[in-house]
Amino acid sequence: MKLGTALIAAVLLTASPLLAQAPPGAAQQKPAPAQPGQPAATPPVAPSEKLDPAKDAAIRHLLEITGVSKEGEDIAAGWTDRVHTGMSRVVPADQLPKFMETFTTKFSASAPPAAITDAMVAIYARHFSIEDIQGVTKFYESPLGQLMVKEMPDVSREAQTTGMQMDQKVVIEVLHGMSDEYPQIKPLLPPDPSKPAPAPSAAPAPAPGSPATPPTAPAPSPAPTPKPPQQ
Repeated sequence: MKLGTALIAAVLLTASPLLAQAPPGAAQQKPAPAQPGQPAATPPVAPSEKLDPAKDAAIRHLLEITGVSKEGEDIAAGWTDRVHTGMSRVVPADQLPKFMETFTTKFSASAPPAAITDAMVAIYARHFSIEDIQGVTKFYESPLGQLMVKEMPDVSREAQTTGMQMDQKVVIEVLHGMSDEYPQIKPLLPPDPSKPAPAPSAAPAPAPGSPATPPTAPAPSPAPTPKPPQQ
């Protein structure tokens, strides 16, 4: 039971980068400190902004041509994969398909991808005027803009992979440098490429007084072929 609870908590607390971001201005809106013995106050939720229909339509068009309108589907798929990975460790294999079918149905009904698009429309509206949106849209409708839309996912993925590999190398180097002070981390690290591998140990010499290894007996010579009787 404790294992299942821990796994569920791990799945639900591992939010995607988009959902983990605080809304603009959240850093400035600090809740009042709680009084001793009193629970901390929950920050007020900003009321939804009523958008001009023209601006709303312009933002949705921009999200559509840049592919950002699919973000809700990608986030939902990411959450579903995470739940599947976590629950596969606690739900029996023969029950997992039915479990995921029920979860997906309820999740899609409670958190439709369109709700993410609606939230993004409001975010864009807070940061950009309709003139800004129209100017950016004009660029993305151009051949160069469409090339950016096509190539940027690969560019971002390659840049992220390269950055992770570079940082991983530095992380391992730093941990190797700390392993003498913290020897308990040595088994967790790969071999240090800056240090030569230990030479294989030679066979120990026989102890004094121990019998030497007997020499190998020579193989017996083949018997001579008998000569035929003379006439």
